[in-house]
Amino acid sequence: MDKPAQENATKVATAVAESVQYLGRKASRQGSEQRRQAILDAAMRLIVREGVRAVRHRAVAAEAGVPLSATTYYFKDINDLITDTFAQFVERSAAYMAKFWSSTEGVLQELVGQLDGSGEARRRLADEIARLAVEYVRYQLINRRDHLLAEQAFQQEALLNPRLHDLVRAHGQILAQGVIRFFEVLGSQQPEQDARLLTAIILRMEYQGLLDGVEHLDSQGMLATLKRYMHLVLGL
Repeated sequence: MDKPAQENATKVATAVAESVQYLGRKASRQGSEQRRQAILDAAMRLIVREGVRAVRHRAVAAEAGVPLSATTYYFKDINDLITDTFAQFVERSAAYMAKFWSSTEGVLQELVGQLDGSGEARRRLADEIARLAVEYVRYQLINRRDHLLAEQAFQQEALLNPRLHDLVRAHGQILAQGVIRFFEVLGSQQPEQDARLLTAIILRMEYQGLLDGVEHLDSQGMLATLKRYMHLVLGL
């Protein structure tokens, strides 16, 4: 992948992280900021364990180990607390993906550099992309399971809470931008559509992995699906 394209994906993720706005009371001192962060982290742990409906001032205060008055000081109501919890989720996700796109730049450049115009080279590329995608899903399920659960809760809550709509759109940009650029470099005639489909396939696989458990993950079936998709994209 050419460097400007990959830099653009990283910049989009960084821009999303920097654009997140919070509704709750701002912290003016370091200790105060640490307490606000502890409250948001506690709310997220409750969401992952029990769902969004478990987020109540008293429950969050107990989880965070702070007085009940602290939660009501920073967040005037539960909606603000939930919204800011997901705002922090998006901010951290964007920061993580900015590093991800930056760290994968060399790998993507190497893969694309192996193309020599032959069908065999394109087949190898398609198969390798499919393999890396399966590895990515497995990594997410094993090492970032709480993140995936929070993401599912976030998207579900956004259906009921219009204040989360912009955050959901921003969150969607983070992964999409890098995948779009990747398909542009591959020479796709419809990079946005191809990226949208690949992202949907991966998200579905992550959901199924959460549902069934990583120990029951059908890695071979996933690989076959992703290989077929990449072969179609590359005209094989």
